[in-house]
Amino acid sequence: MLSLPVQAQQNIEKLKQMKVATTDLNIPVVPQEGKNAAAIRENLKRVKLPPGFKIDLFAVVPDARHMAIAPSTNMLFVGTRKTTVWAVTDRNSDGVADEVKSFAPSLKFTNPNGVCWTKDGFLIVAEHNRVLNFPAAEFFYEGPDVAVIEVVPQGKLVPPEEESYNHGARTCRVSDDGKLYVTLGQPYNVQPRDKVAMYEQLGIGGMVRLNAFDGSGREVVARGVRNSVGMDINPKDKTVWFTDNQTDGMGDDTPPGELNRITKAGGEHFGYPFIHGNATQIAGTAAAPDLKDMKAPAAWTKPQVEFPAHQAQLGMTFYTGKMFPAQYQGGVFVASHGSWNRTKASGGLVNFVSLKADGSADKSTVFAEGWLDSETGIYRGRPVDVAVMKDGSLLVSDDYVGAIYRITYSAP
Repeated sequence: MLSLPVQAQQNIEKLKQMKVATTDLNIPVVPQEGKNAAAIRENLKRVKLPPGFKIDLFAVVPDARHMAIAPSTNMLFVGTRKTTVWAVTDRNSDGVADEVKSFAPSLKFTNPNGVCWTKDGFLIVAEHNRVLNFPAAEFFYEGPDVAVIEVVPQGKLVPPEEESYNHGARTCRVSDDGKLYVTLGQPYNVQPRDKVAMYEQLGIGGMVRLNAFDGSGREVVARGVRNSVGMDINPKDKTVWFTDNQTDGMGDDTPPGELNRITKAGGEHFGYPFIHGNATQIAGTAAAPDLKDMKAPAAWTKPQVEFPAHQAQLGMTFYTGKMFPAQYQGGVFVASHGSWNRTKASGGLVNFVSLKADGSADKSTVFAEGWLDSETGIYRGRPVDVAVMKDGSLLVSDDYVGAIYRITYSAP
């Protein structure tokens, strides 16, 4: 019997040649109603939103992480940190998913957290150490076998010896010029001294840009980042924005989380592991004693926004819809997964960041909260990503509950 990795690679080769990789045409679906769905809806009653907004269960999606809204149909693809990418479909357009099933099940994905679209409708799946491209995925997802392009083969996104169970969830976006952007979190709390230069050269602890179809032309566009698990491109000025997670073990209230913006051609340095946020020293502290003699880079870019410490800001999206009031249009929604190492839990919410006329960030406010029970300190949900549907509603994924929520607005 073939091992799973060998079988998976053989299936990749078959699908690249548009040949059948499996004989089972029936893909099991995830139940969308029942006791679990009812309990999720009950918990959503605790979520607080501004006047006029309403939140409902959109779909039961196990381990739901980052989302990619389909360009032409009423569906989306959802990544996970497991081995599955989900296809989620609202067939009758009633604002609730009718079907949730695995996408391309003949393949064995490994931490396929990042999903995004090229401008001409190709689905990108960014795994821990591989990138795949699926032509016309939204039209050919019904069966188990889907045509695939291997953009970055297994083991070529980062050196295999730098793979880790920690900080391996990638996110992605494709710009108007067809370039694929991928975040590459570095796998340590703080990378050791002998890794700093290599990581900056390879883009580990930063972001890389490459051709979305053959992986060519790879270049580093952001360095000095700890672990980004969220990014988006502002449709107005085409600048790339991303979140960054904080160093652990420095206390409940330090350092801050970050929302960053790339504005310079040729890439930028964002300060890490020397500095986090606007002024929190990392190098030489108890979290990174071996970096005590290292100096900050000659030039580094400060964050657009500092978030409260350890709330773990992950997915983000520019609001491009028209359903929400004018003050939200063009701004940024950011999902906060919630703390894991704080003496009192914090986060488990969605922030909104407004922008100034020059395209920079203005202020951050809490938009949705209530997944963290303030009385017991128990999470009843942990938001991961946010995405804008074609009708202007906002989807929020939750990998703890295994669900996607839909937020709508009607004038009060």
